[in-house]
Amino acid sequence: MQNHIDKFKIHLVAEKSASENTVESYLNDLHQFSSFLKETGHACNAKGAVDLKQIDRLAVRSYMVYLHDQKFTGTTMSRKLSSLSSFFKFLCREGYLQNNVVKSIPAPKKENYLPSFLSVDDIFRLLELPDAGTFIGVRDRAMLEMFYSTGMRISELVTLQMNFIDLESQKVRVLGKGKKERWLPLGGKAIAALNTYLIQREPLIQKKKPDPLPSAVFLNTKGNGLTTRGVRKIVGKYLDQLVSGRHSPHSIRHSFATHLLEGGADLRTIQEMLGHASLSTTQKYTHLTVDRLMETYDQAHPRAQHPNSLLPKQS
Repeated sequence: MQNHIDKFKIHLVAEKSASENTVESYLNDLHQFSSFLKETGHACNAKGAVDLKQIDRLAVRSYMVYLHDQKFTGTTMSRKLSSLSSFFKFLCREGYLQNNVVKSIPAPKKENYLPSFLSVDDIFRLLELPDAGTFIGVRDRAMLEMFYSTGMRISELVTLQMNFIDLESQKVRVLGKGKKERWLPLGGKAIAALNTYLIQREPLIQKKKPDPLPSAVFLNTKGNGLTTRGVRKIVGKYLDQLVSGRHSPHSIRHSFATHLLEGGADLRTIQEMLGHASLSTTQKYTHLTVDRLMETYDQAHPRAQHPNSLLPKQS
């Protein structure tokens, strides 16, 4: 099975132009499924190796039951099932299999989790956390300002190249999912933080002399481009200093969208800036603003309370 997974990986990169994160997610899901089959003996030959042609609906459904027992959410289970379906679709297209047995398996019900976001005050405090007296602090401040100014994803910031930034016109070019390009405006605070960082970036390169010379905007202390994991760790460190609870680096992106919507921006504009293919994906932010509106109403309006004592008594 590993040989077919390797071929599927080539397909994702060469034909689908899938991002590094997407490819890693697919491969993790497939390896987990393969390990499950080997441990349970489903679809395995006499030597204990997985035989693709022996994988049937029972094997897939058993895997979904296993995921449920392991307390995976419906959303995660649906994603893993989608990964399997894409893999089997590829195998059928290439002639390795006749039927996509995964296609007929119903997807688990997804939970409607609202994205977590920070208040404007918390965002401002977050942006002040990096130490302006060090290279790392100056770089981190520029990254945080870039995230909040543009709403870009971590993967998009990591792939940001020097020639993608146009400081004169105050905008930046981003490579989104499927390598789709979009231009995003840069706010004044982000430009100022970026300029401060770029002044220190060149001396670092001259001192460390990395080979090859980096084209990525944001570098580590060795002069090489940051990784997705590295950026996630950096941003997570500052979030841990500021807030507790269900927050992640993606919360800054959610905060960007929520604050724009609260400030009067229309959904279509926010959709374009976030790089969402569907408007329905962007519409989840309307629930956040409605929830906050209701909370403010309940706290501020003198006639907003609904005590049980006000309800008519039943005879």
